[in-house]
Amino acid sequence: MSIRNEVTPIPGGERPMVRGVDGCPAGWIAVTIAAEGPLTPCVTITRNFADLTTGVEKIAVDMPIGLPETAGPGGRGPETLVRPLLGERQSSVFSVPSRAAVFAADYGEACRIALATSDPPRKVSKQAFFLFPKIRELDALLQAEPALVGRVHEVHPELAFWRLNGERPVPLPKKVSSRGHPPGLALRRDMLVGAGFPQSFLADPPRGAGLDDLLDAAVNALVARRLHAGTAQPFPDPPRRDAHGLPVAIWA
Repeated sequence: MSIRNEVTPIPGGERPMVRGVDGCPAGWIAVTIAAEGPLTPCVTITRNFADLTTGVEKIAVDMPIGLPETAGPGGRGPETLVRPLLGERQSSVFSVPSRAAVFAADYGEACRIALATSDPPRKVSKQAFFLFPKIRELDALLQAEPALVGRVHEVHPELAFWRLNGERPVPLPKKVSSRGHPPGLALRRDMLVGAGFPQSFLADPPRGAGLDDLLDAAVNALVARRLHAGTAQPFPDPPRRDAHGLPVAIWA
């Protein structure tokens, strides 16, 4: 299932395009923009990430790529590098557990495996556990289609906003007690408008996504632009590789 809201359509084939993607209640929300020049954005919601891999040069997705066999302090490594940059927003970067924990059948098993495959021992948060199906979906796709590895890159919205904000943490949270925080959302929307997004495009999310999902996908699309231009920075630099050859880095 794919749902599009009413936005200016992208002229097919005229300019290279890039895409920012975020998870949302309906599956995945993607904001597609031109790789250069005016953004000309459009938004798509789909259940399957594979639907989003055609028609664009680069994809920047807020989902871990590359899973460790064992997790060290703070996760895989990229997490520990980007957290200090985000100030009070660093709690938004969760620790990625081992591959075996991500592929566990239920929450109890995931915690048991995570404890046995992390140093120091660490359980899995419920927030992270609910993302595991999407992590597994992306992992399976990249292993099945290695050509996508050079086009699909892991990003984090708060790091993307850090970059957009002149490499300074965004001072206001976008959520408080798991609910949207209007001042923080408005601040991020204003930053995106300043970067070239039409305010009307960012006014309301499409059905199946929240406003925070739309804003995150939009800022991820700006990192996809940087990836296309060759100016994006990986954390760490150079990226590491997991046991299956997938890159382990967060780009901004």
